[in-house]
Amino acid sequence: MTPEHSTTTGPHDLALDPPPGCPAHGRGPGGLRRLYGPGAEDLGALYEQLREEHGPVAPVLLHDDVPMWVVLGHAENLRMVRTPSHFTRDSRVWTPLLEGAVKPDHPLMPHIAWQPICSHAEGDEHKRLRGAVTAAMATIDDRSLRRYIYRSSQRLVNRFCESGEAELVGQFAEHLPMAVMCHILGMPEEYDDRLVQAARDALKGTETAIASHSYVVEALTRLTARRRAQPTEDFASHLINDPAGLTDDEVREHLRLVLFAAYEATVNLLSNALRMVLTDPRFVAQLNGGQMTVPEAVEQSLWDEPPFSAILGYFAKQETELGGQRIRKGDGLLFAPAPANVDPRVRPDLSANMQGNRSHLAFGGGPHECPGQDIGRAIADVGVDALLMRLPDIELDCDEEDLRWTTSIASRHLVALPVRFAPKAQQEIVSKPSHGLVPPSRPAMPINLDSTPRTTPAPAAPGSTTFAPLASGPRPTAMPDAAPAPAPAPAPAPEPTRRPPAWRRFLAWWRGY
Repeated sequence: MTPEHSTTTGPHDLALDPPPGCPAHGRGPGGLRRLYGPGAEDLGALYEQLREEHGPVAPVLLHDDVPMWVVLGHAENLRMVRTPSHFTRDSRVWTPLLEGAVKPDHPLMPHIAWQPICSHAEGDEHKRLRGAVTAAMATIDDRSLRRYIYRSSQRLVNRFCESGEAELVGQFAEHLPMAVMCHILGMPEEYDDRLVQAARDALKGTETAIASHSYVVEALTRLTARRRAQPTEDFASHLINDPAGLTDDEVREHLRLVLFAAYEATVNLLSNALRMVLTDPRFVAQLNGGQMTVPEAVEQSLWDEPPFSAILGYFAKQETELGGQRIRKGDGLLFAPAPANVDPRVRPDLSANMQGNRSHLAFGGGPHECPGQDIGRAIADVGVDALLMRLPDIELDCDEEDLRWTTSIASRHLVALPVRFAPKAQQEIVSKPSHGLVPPSRPAMPINLDSTPRTTPAPAAPGSTTFAPLASGPRPTAMPDAAPAPAPAPAPAPEPTRRPPAWRRFLAWWRGY
């Protein structure tokens, strides 16, 4: 996976720098800028320099000085991902790879190497594989999913709510997406701290990344075998039973693709949304004043800090032109949502609110647009909302300038988000919902079938005895010879029960509690 390094407000680690005189200092061959090493710690600033120098499409160098184009313009990125006749995701046509310039141990090879999955396929094969994934996604019930996300959020908050402090990235944002994805795929029993740590380690590209990646794949292999033998109503079962007839290897690889892509993207989205809600004055004021909903805050985060900064990669199938640059057959290009979302032709004023505008490129576009984007939005929407409801006084427990990120070409990951709040008691969590698409029926309200009109009794005379009618059941037979029973002492009138507001009742019904 792409190696990460710390950036922004934290101090730069000089141990990561090459020694003086190393050719990694400065520009590379041909005066091209590198997207790695010294000078590339702040890729956002570097992208803006490239935009000024070259326009919406700029030549750059990847690790080992492998040449690549980075697409910076919003319109140019859309054109590239929506024109499969000119650009493909099949790296087997990439000239540097064919010429041996890209070594097997290249740091970006896990992102670039061709795999038999829908995100790298084309034509009929892409339709077959993508169709199976999309059909399996369509079986996920949105309301049941949101209830599960809410309950999972409550369980996580219960872990730290009594302490009055927490670190939201490691204790919340990195756990909630994995819990939800394990539930969706059909392996909730596999979710634990070790699986979360393995996924994070595999995505960081550390020395133990291969072993961590294998640990996750082994869990997916077990899931594939289990659901092949005993299918249920989960994503893996629907993928296996799709008419496309995926093999066990194809099922496992697509489960891996969905798990890792959804996990990394949603962790970053959730972390960024939480940070913006806690630190950005626009969100703090508007959320507290009721002028901005959590989904709108999440959407703004997708504009300002997309979960994936760049996607490696697209490759030219023929000679063409893009953004004023001549693109040769076999050239590689980076799909770059981060600089595209701040393209001055689309957003001349970056401080302007993008409320209601979903034309960002955070989830890609064209035939390979992310099929699970609504799941990511749901996890962020419900997760942030549940946290704010449980801990309404939550606030950042450090200076905003002290926050640190690890960055790579592919993404920018918040390291930690410390917060403080008044300690709260744990909250009881109801049982987990099943994968059933139809929610259980609600108990029927009692209906009075007696057509006899009821009359209001006249006020009783002073000193007389009155009898309250029974609420249900047969009425007693009159006993004329029996002496009247003494009137029972009147019970104290109960305090009237105040119903919660209609909006609160609707939220309670929606979230399943």
